[in-house]
Amino acid sequence: MTQKLIQQTIDQVSRIVLGKDRQIRLALACLLARGHLLIEDLPGVGKTTLAHVLAKTLGLDFQRIQFTSDLLPADILGVSVYDRDSAGFKFHPGPVFTQMILADEINRATPKAQSALLEAMEEHQVTVEGETRPLPHPFFVIATQNPTFQIGTFPLPESQLDRFLMRIELGYPDAKAERALLQGKARRELLAGVQPALQPQELEALQRSASAVFASEALLDYIQALLAFTRHSPRYLNGLSPRAALALLHAARAWALIGGRDAVLPEDVQAILPAVAGHRLHGSGEFSGESSAALIAHLLAAVPVP
Repeated sequence: MTQKLIQQTIDQVSRIVLGKDRQIRLALACLLARGHLLIEDLPGVGKTTLAHVLAKTLGLDFQRIQFTSDLLPADILGVSVYDRDSAGFKFHPGPVFTQMILADEINRATPKAQSALLEAMEEHQVTVEGETRPLPHPFFVIATQNPTFQIGTFPLPESQLDRFLMRIELGYPDAKAERALLQGKARRELLAGVQPALQPQELEALQRSASAVFASEALLDYIQALLAFTRHSPRYLNGLSPRAALALLHAARAWALIGGRDAVLPEDVQAILPAVAGHRLHGSGEFSGESSAALIAHLLAAVPVP
């Protein structure tokens, strides 16, 4: 039953986002691992469409926030407004009070507005005007980001980047998928007809199944060896943190579940490592210009599988 639900979800998303099976599986693994997802790529390759179809397919209430340079934290969190009838202030919740947030073009907002999501992403609550308010369960953030070399972007601070369990890129579609896109209906029209493939309780059951996937001592040794190498090699500016270690384990468990396995293999860790560690690792010294893909490739080549 678990595999049937997972396959139904993947199939439905794949009918809207064409030719991106691996990216769809990574996005689903991220959500099954209870993490937040960052989708970074050029405009027009389907970032927002993927976020929309995931929300609708998973049957979650969602809100879209268009991040712009004049966005204020109150536009995200909410604000208290004076109510004459009650002669007091009444809190009006912002769009963050939903199960899934689509933070569209998150790096077009200023760091002050970006930071409004930090507490929500880490603790699933927000503190507004001195009062802590819980967020709905489950709570996910899917953010899209344009490349930082584009005009009008503000780089995400590393503290916020670290709160995203995964960062993925979509890239251009292959020729076959692009031809199907050109010959088919508009994606917006297809999105309107998407029905939930999962009920909230089924999504929670899948999340519990993912967290229950077995990870052996040898597998944990492998993850720790990867962490240790990034911390001691002069190639990396900073090593992977304990939060990154947990992200690797949770994502590998979810990837194994999607693959129909009840135990994590080293191949599962290797499959999700670029998405989990790519935005957390930076080159040092003469390697400062290396891409995240090159840094990950060196890490995988340098650390043997136990």
